[in-house]
Amino acid sequence: MAKVVAVANQKGGVGKTTTAVNLAAVLAKRGFCVLLVDADPQGNATSGIGVQRGSFRKGLYHAIVLDEPLSSLTLRTEFPSLDVVPANRDLAGAEVELVDMERREFRLREALSAVEADYHFIIIDCPPSLGLLTLNGLTAAKSLLVPIQCEYYALEGVTELFDTLARIRRIHNPSLSVEGLLLTMYDERTNLSAAVAKDLRDFYGQQVFKTVIPRNVRLAEAPSYGKPIIAYDPQSKGADAYTQLAKEIVDESQSAGSGIGSAAVLGPNGRPTT
Repeated sequence: MAKVVAVANQKGGVGKTTTAVNLAAVLAKRGFCVLLVDADPQGNATSGIGVQRGSFRKGLYHAIVLDEPLSSLTLRTEFPSLDVVPANRDLAGAEVELVDMERREFRLREALSAVEADYHFIIIDCPPSLGLLTLNGLTAAKSLLVPIQCEYYALEGVTELFDTLARIRRIHNPSLSVEGLLLTMYDERTNLSAAVAKDLRDFYGQQVFKTVIPRNVRLAEAPSYGKPIIAYDPQSKGADAYTQLAKEIVDESQSAGSGIGSAAVLGPNGRPTT
């Protein structure tokens, strides 16, 4: 079964979508079969992985609101073992339409259950809010990855997110764990970045990833070309950082006995066997 990781933070602009896209791409490059689920109506993960806006008619909205099979909505990407469930403006209506539905918090989990066996990792890019779409992402996930920008305002939202995590564990998803807190937009030239990193590590300890994502021009440019950083500039510091992050996650998964191998074996169709 796939390891389902929700990338979430109710604060915008912290590198959430950048992390979801690039982590998915690096895992796929390592030979794992990966599904990237764009659960944000802005659709930035969709365009960031190379799917042009307007090039598809159906997306995640049709799965969680209209009960269409997720397998019929997935799109292939330039990486042979990376698929994406796209999102567009239709998904914005889901927040309203889900309110009156039965088991509204479990719609994404139920949609993913039919395809979990086909992937090693499922990465969910949640919107920058704590609404029903994010709640669906956290209820469907096995673990939560929290990108945190290296500034003091970003620290304030962490407590609120962990309060939400506690409620979700209690009511909807008792097995949800913390994959880790990820420091993003780290600028080694400033004392502020170092101070925020120290505060987080002092308070949260081993829950903070060793890997730090630097503030990097090439990393910021890549989405405008519809490419993850390892395809846009594989020699950049951003590419190195996300490669290290993927290694951390895979190593931790292996040590925890999750069944994730060190690499997948490519089948005759060019896709990894699960």
